[in-house]
Amino acid sequence: MHIDAHQHFWVYRPDEYGWIDDSMAALRRDFLPADLKPELENCGFRGSVAVQARQTLEETRWLLELADRCSSILGVVGWVDLRSPDVRSQLRLFARNPKLVGIRHIVQAEPDDRFLLQPEFLRGVSVLEEFDLAYDILIYARHLPVTAEFVERFPRQRFVLDHLAKPPIKSGEIDSWAQGIRRLAAFQNVFCKLSGLVTEADWQHWTPEQIAWYLDVAFESFGPDRLMIGSDWPVCLVAASYARAVGVVMDYVLRPKADWREGVLGGNAQRFWRLIAP
Repeated sequence: MHIDAHQHFWVYRPDEYGWIDDSMAALRRDFLPADLKPELENCGFRGSVAVQARQTLEETRWLLELADRCSSILGVVGWVDLRSPDVRSQLRLFARNPKLVGIRHIVQAEPDDRFLLQPEFLRGVSVLEEFDLAYDILIYARHLPVTAEFVERFPRQRFVLDHLAKPPIKSGEIDSWAQGIRRLAAFQNVFCKLSGLVTEADWQHWTPEQIAWYLDVAFESFGPDRLMIGSDWPVCLVAASYARAVGVVMDYVLRPKADWREGVLGGNAQRFWRLIAP
């Protein structure tokens, strides 16, 4: 079963999506399951994992409601306030729904580069294992050293790194990012999404060959059993169509063995989140 391991839905309101600036004007509209369905079908995906884009409990509730109505949403990565003393109650409310598979915090937007190590946040993450929920790590490349310290504290917690930690594809710099990726990948409880890469390149002039250098590092570091394909739709649309965004990874994995392909294109996501086929 092929699975898009990372995409978003939203009903666009300017005050709630301030990060969508003029350069991303194409994203200033609603993106809902009916819009994604033909893209999934055209690329051979049976379903997707919907990931939060707003840090509100209402967002998590809404995504789970969408998932209940739409069988192609195989799982939801939601948000709860992991720094709250009430985090267990929040998780207990949403974890009743089996389609809640993980939690994410938009760490890349936090002004403190060591946010992941704040005591209140660490306490909240420690609760996720009780609910059998994974944690999505959304960071920039500069956060990789701190992220390794963070992950080291939770040897039994399942983690997945979003967007390969946003490598500096546009500039072509690779060495310091690769060093951080290799250190993080040494923790066997960390998986990684091959998603969001086209938006880290030059939106108008990127080539698959430029992205392949970073995919090489990902495969060398994580191996084929801990990598997942993801579109990052609709954000990817600023740099590529849905088919072209996922095609970069699909074409790359045509080269290795068939079992590599099946894992990266869906098997690893299904195993990591214990997803059930629709």
